[in-house]
Amino acid sequence: MCLDLKAFCYKIYEQSYIELCKKFACDKCVSKNNIEIYAQKAAIKNSIITAMEHFKDVEVALIWKTIYEIHIHRKSGIDDENIISKVISADQSWKKSSGHAFEEMIKQLANSALNDSHIEIVLQKDLNKLIKEKELNNEPRDISWLKEQIKARSFDLYATINRDNKKFCYGCIQSKTSIRDRVTRDREPSIAAMQSFFWSTIVVLDGDFLKLPKFVSMVNGGTPEHPQNGWHGLYVFSDMHTCDRIYPTDLELLNFREHAIEAANYWLTQRQWFNNTWKAK
Repeated sequence: MCLDLKAFCYKIYEQSYIELCKKFACDKCVSKNNIEIYAQKAAIKNSIITAMEHFKDVEVALIWKTIYEIHIHRKSGIDDENIISKVISADQSWKKSSGHAFEEMIKQLANSALNDSHIEIVLQKDLNKLIKEKELNNEPRDISWLKEQIKARSFDLYATINRDNKKFCYGCIQSKTSIRDRVTRDREPSIAAMQSFFWSTIVVLDGDFLKLPKFVSMVNGGTPEHPQNGWHGLYVFSDMHTCDRIYPTDLELLNFREHAIEAANYWLTQRQWFNNTWKAK
């Protein structure tokens, strides 16, 4: 049954994919870059529906897994289930570990840049510990809001300031190797942070997504779709496509340091005005 299923799905997928590539190639509304994306999406849909109609007694999950393996084979040339599983496991491990490694990297670099400023960048788990040990001097409303962010994992890092032997959390920081795939999910909690009068920033490794105006407007605002800026500032390890609230940075994070100090001083003295319109000088 499994061999018959795989052969059947392979035939449907390949036929659909080839035919759809030809169809979309003749469609002037479809760009060359999107031909494969559209064709493979439609091929997957056609394959799952046709296979479900033909193999009514087979679990749908098995059909889906079979088409998935066929798709992986077309993209990579790998046709061994065990190797595919290992590659997927390795990729998932990389995504999880590399993301955490980048957070730790930003914490280390930022604290090195801020070592004489009384400002400290802490991980989410560090902030949670500060709250549990009652070492934060923010108002109860702030503490309640920060607990919600920790529970939702909205931010990766937080900015704290020591003033008169009291520690306050004043900033929320996201650190992403890239935000192309989840920029909307990251933007919404950032806007909420600015509405709660916190400094909200994001540090990004790969700025390739900034080639697209859509993502630039998500950061800077000023368009009908995104009238409001999504962050007080985005810091990217690239000097390409940077403008307005998008700042190029490097290992020294000097502009991040300057803005963090400026934001802390403003937060301590004029917090009631610290909304999304605030911008570092």
